[in-house]
Amino acid sequence: MKDAVASRIWMSIVVATVAAFGGSPLARADAPSNGEDADSHRGRVLQVGAYHHRVGQYASIQAAVDAAQPGDWILIAPGTYHETGSVTDGVRITTAGIHLRGLDRNGVVIDGTFAGSATCSADPAAQNSGPGGAGRNGIQVFQADGVTIENLSVCNFLGGSAGGGNEIWWNGGDGSGVIGLGSYHGAWLTASTTFYSDANSASYGIFASNARGPGVIEHAYASNMSDSSFYVGACPDCNAVLRHVHAQNSPQGFSGTNAGGHLVLEASEWDHNRVGIASTTLANDDRPSPQDGACPGAAGRSCTSIRFNYVHDNNAPNTPGAGIAAAVPTGTGILMSGGRNDTVRDNLVTGNGAWGILLNDYPDGTLGYCTGGDAFFSPPPPFDQILGPVIPCYFHSFGNRVLDNRLAGNGGFGNPTNGDLANAALDYPVGNCFRHNADVGGGTLTTAPAELQDAGVAGVCGAAWVGDPLQETELFLQLVCDAYGPGSGACAAPNQYPTQTTTTLLPIPHERGMPHPCDGVPDNSWCEER
Repeated sequence: MKDAVASRIWMSIVVATVAAFGGSPLARADAPSNGEDADSHRGRVLQVGAYHHRVGQYASIQAAVDAAQPGDWILIAPGTYHETGSVTDGVRITTAGIHLRGLDRNGVVIDGTFAGSATCSADPAAQNSGPGGAGRNGIQVFQADGVTIENLSVCNFLGGSAGGGNEIWWNGGDGSGVIGLGSYHGAWLTASTTFYSDANSASYGIFASNARGPGVIEHAYASNMSDSSFYVGACPDCNAVLRHVHAQNSPQGFSGTNAGGHLVLEASEWDHNRVGIASTTLANDDRPSPQDGACPGAAGRSCTSIRFNYVHDNNAPNTPGAGIAAAVPTGTGILMSGGRNDTVRDNLVTGNGAWGILLNDYPDGTLGYCTGGDAFFSPPPPFDQILGPVIPCYFHSFGNRVLDNRLAGNGGFGNPTNGDLANAALDYPVGNCFRHNADVGGGTLTTAPAELQDAGVAGVCGAAWVGDPLQETELFLQLVCDAYGPGSGACAAPNQYPTQTTTTLLPIPHERGMPHPCDGVPDNSWCEER
């Protein structure tokens, strides 16, 4: 599809957002941050660096954070800050209700390289991966409610033997299975890296875990991660919104492990990743599983929604990649794996080489925390030959609704089942449904199984799913082939999926910053009218 056509359709999605939500998202882009609550106006302003020849009280961000009290603002002057706030973090925030704001999104850079290095240097000798290569995070908000982070960039914080590699992280208790964080807000943020190695890579760009919200991440860009640019996970009822964000050159533009309840991804762009958006169920320490988009206490209603997004050209095998994220099916726009009761609607999905929108059961190879899955599941023939005779934890995909999306140019890899829509699921009492999705140019959508939107296949929501074994077998084989390559035994010539040959990083772009960084900040010497 030509760029001009895609742009016109994307603008129509923006207009649809206006109609649906009663206000212009483009106008909201110029609005003050929602961090400007009543309590924040009563806080002090702590200044870091020097701005307009006026020197602040603090030379480092961590020193200001350590001095801050709930409701205080920390303003950061333009500059490169090589922070070492703790052994694991550049900046570590444990005080609730503080507001961290840069005065220039592109000019305030929290940099994980060694002090004295050029800003976001790609030089291997400049990389600081922590003591013994254990790994470091950029900004970590640890179990502190109401912290806002705005209008700055973070780069080159790398993971290692003990974890790390998260550029901006609201952490409510990673791996604990317990919700330990409430509200959070991030806006006008950039998270990326210029360095990758097999031992030390940046893992997540902007990351929220084990949080009950309400949380908002907006007007943000992330790229070059080895797992995902944006992540929300380990929250059965996330109460989170991602909007006006842009994700590039990661295995997953968005990853949401066991993230459900009230969760919205809207009006954003996801491109040149391996997978644009990946919502997944896993039996891992991001417990509790499963990923379930149902509204808490309202059976039959879906509160997890992926809507009004532009998801295109996610065909990039040479992104960084590590762990399970390196085995996502390259060429997929929106992937809903092992989840249930989600809604995918009113998105523009184009140019993805394998599948535009793919829903699939997920056979987890570890028993782990198999809540909501079938432990020691034996697939019926012939699927046992593809998935294995006994699966430690099997998550059925069901109750998802794929509605009113516009698609074009998907399936360009040309393998069997590649196309616009696909449903890789074993028979189940409640199926997924596909309705009113359409080709951008008015043509016929390509689907697997064929005629997926017909009432007799999956065009009726709430009906049982009974798949065609021959078509489903081929679809499962193609999915395994794409994810795991020829070594999986699932690929039959002439299957062609791109495989990684090198690791490519995109330059960190110059992004639009907060229009008025002093808006809402209490009176201070840096925000006087000039």
